[in-house]
Amino acid sequence: MKKGIHPENYRLVAFKDMSNDDVFLTKSTAVTNETLEVDGVEYPLVKMEISRTSHPYYTGKSKLVDTAGRIDKFKTKYAKFKK
Repeated sequence: MKKGIHPENYRLVAFKDMSNDDVFLTKSTAVTNETLEVDGVEYPLVKMEISRTSHPYYTGKSKLVDTAGRIDKFKTKYAKFKK
């Protein structure tokens, strides 16, 4: 392997899913100013909106989120093509 191309700050980081408060540890070089204590040890914290524990593909639970009536707009726009 080439020397000097790999990051130096590779360490354990806590990733927190903000939708269900799930926390998991993995190695990362992500830059963050926040920390979180897990099992008495303090780790850098990266907040996420969605992860494997909340994503519908992995959980098998589909959730329809319609913001600003997008589905209704789509249906009215393409209703004229309906036979």
